Amino acid sequence: MGVGTSGAKSAPRARDVRDTPAPRRADQRDDRLDADHDVDHDAGLGSGPGVELGVDPDDLPDGLVIADENGRVICFNAAAARITAVPAAVALGRHLESALPLEDLEGRRWWQLTDPYGGLAIRVGQPERNLLLPGGREVLVSARYVRTAPTGSVRRVVVSLRDTEARRRTERSHAELIATVAHELRSPLTSVKGFTATLLAKWERFTDDQKKLMLETVDADADRVTRLIAELLDISRIDSGRLEVRRQPVDIGAAVGRHIQAYVTSGQPADRFLLRIEQPLPPLWADPDKIDQVLSNLLENAVRHGEGTVTIDVTPSASPREREDGENVATSVTVSDEGTGIPEESMNRVFTRFWRGSKRGGTGLGLYIVKGIVEAHGGTITVGRAPGGGAEFRFTLPVGTPAYLL
Repeated sequence: MGVGTSGAKSAPRARDVRDTPAPRRADQRDDRLDADHDVDHDAGLGSGPGVELGVDPDDLPDGLVIADENGRVICFNAAAARITAVPAAVALGRHLESALPLEDLEGRRWWQLTDPYGGLAIRVGQPERNLLLPGGREVLVSARYVRTAPTGSVRRVVVSLRDTEARRRTERSHAELIATVAHELRSPLTSVKGFTATLLAKWERFTDDQKKLMLETVDADADRVTRLIAELLDISRIDSGRLEVRRQPVDIGAAVGRHIQAYVTSGQPADRFLLRIEQPLPPLWADPDKIDQVLSNLLENAVRHGEGTVTIDVTPSASPREREDGENVATSVTVSDEGTGIPEESMNRVFTRFWRGSKRGGTGLGLYIVKGIVEAHGGTITVGRAPGGGAEFRFTLPVGTPAYLL
């Protein structure tokens, strides 16, 4: 079956229209005699891999509409019906302009404007652009004009339709990212600029303690800007699939211990943390800097947003992915607290951009980056409710021994 046909039986499809005899003039030859040749050669849709694979138009993710040399629709796949809200049975056999009434963003009728059958003979199609369906719904449309010869008459008009919702979500995400970055940068940069300008203008008027306080504030705000820039770079690498993992032996228990000690040094009570390590742990090969980033984020969330004891369990576990050598070992780290936890309805949004468990600071990018780092190691991360009622984050990393050591 070629792409210009369909095997669905519930409604007339492209093959039904092609195979059904149509009224013709006495001097008009029967196109059915070489219909397969027309579709294969002229439309370029019924030959090559499409035939070998038996591609059905309904299997295509994008809308596909094909009109014949008279402008009548002979193919209208399921995606096109979904995008336009026009049943295939209604569209088939109608003129292209009637079955697919499109307007540009200025309200001009698209098919009258482009005139695929009577326009320039050298035109081969239309590039993708935003057009409007009746009711104002926006779609992405591109078209190809299939001709009998390079400058011959149009035998087929092949139209591709794509919903704009995915693009809109991406654009909204980018806009939110820009707005968040602008907001997060404005505060520390304003502080840095204000304190440095004040010190330069009135250095002699301040005591040493006052100068030290202002310089410490400038230093902290500079660190905040540096962290934000690092987060943006991480997001860029995660989204583009360019996040590099430089594997080294990692003592995960010692790494957790260092983070706990840093919190105790900064003033947190030592009895707020409970570290439990189940031995023996499998040897773990991972990127130590990125694992530190994961641990730092999860522990910071537990300390800042949780309450009571922060419990960290490090245990051996089954690998999240089966290995070719049959070895099925991994290391799991669970961080839990005794706070109010995360609402059930928010569980599925925790690892998305800009999600914040509360309004107490943060960019909402940390857990998105954590998930990207864990998955770059071939691991998994989940969120749930801890036995003490708070939030529980658990990530599992496979052994990940480099290939040259196997």
